[in-house]
Amino acid sequence: MLEFIVIASLVIAITITFLNGMNDAANAISTVIVTRVLTPIKAVIWAAFWEFMAFFIFKVTVAEMIGGGIVQHGYMNPYIIFSALISAVIWVWLCTHYGMPISTSQALVGGMIGAVWFVHGMDALIMSNIIWIFAFIVIAPLAGIIVGFFIMCLVLFICKNVKRKKVENIFKRLQLISSAAFSLGHGANDAQKTMGIIALTMLIALQTTDISETLHNVIGFIYDGEKGFYIPNSLAILCYVIISAGILVGGKKVIKTMGKDIAKMDNAKGFCAETSGAITLIISTILGMPVSSSHTMTGSIIGVGLTDGVKSVKWVTAKKIIWTWFMTILAPMVISGLIYMLIYNTCLK
Repeated sequence: MLEFIVIASLVIAITITFLNGMNDAANAISTVIVTRVLTPIKAVIWAAFWEFMAFFIFKVTVAEMIGGGIVQHGYMNPYIIFSALISAVIWVWLCTHYGMPISTSQALVGGMIGAVWFVHGMDALIMSNIIWIFAFIVIAPLAGIIVGFFIMCLVLFICKNVKRKKVENIFKRLQLISSAAFSLGHGANDAQKTMGIIALTMLIALQTTDISETLHNVIGFIYDGEKGFYIPNSLAILCYVIISAGILVGGKKVIKTMGKDIAKMDNAKGFCAETSGAITLIISTILGMPVSSSHTMTGSIIGVGLTDGVKSVKWVTAKKIIWTWFMTILAPMVISGLIYMLIYNTCLK
């Protein structure tokens, strides 16, 4: 039973990394597609390349927070990880299927919190870190709105006497840089989330005596349990490759929502939204905070759209997205809590 749970958790973690790339493809490429800077095929290849480049630039601070900063180590076991991953996959798949950009961060964090809280109570959680993670769930989109608004205002001021066609030509080139920067920030933050989960699963598996010698040796070949919790380069590369593959597959429904259904985009606005999102994601990654690129980009698009007036933003779509964000904490929390309660009461108690 335990051996199945460990293997299933590793497979599911890899799957959710791929789904994360599929869902968040829109965040990195929607504006360059809508503004016709790149064709969809070129856009996804461009984004996937920069997603992977994050491996060479950023430390694994977010992976360390996810893997070691949410649940007290003494309470963690493979069944909790399995429950959290199952709940996250269910929710991410549902939202991707219906074209709603959601947060894999919230789904994973909510799943881990629910599984632990329902059975072991609040004492098993590292509340100081969880409070910061929850705070950044609010801070990230607000920062996107504020930064996006002020960057767009600055661009409008600088370009006020420049012909519109010339402005569009300039920002058509600059959008290549801004979309690359956003993809870099997305890869640095989002690829590390399941990276931390996988490393934690391997560590816990190596510390148990209930798995077979074969599985123990296979995991031990990849992960040195004597080092404690850490992120091996081979695992980091694997996660970056998988999330880049998810970007290549993309999510057409989500691209439409992000690119057209929130606010009208042109090249200058696309540049400002991507730049705002990139700044927020990169700063959050440096601080070790797992944030949502969907939150960040949506906030940035809203901020840029506000320069045309409050009515220019399609608030009906924005409200639907915000409601989905809210549910992405609660739904995985309840789902994982119920799954782990069932496992605990039938197999572990």
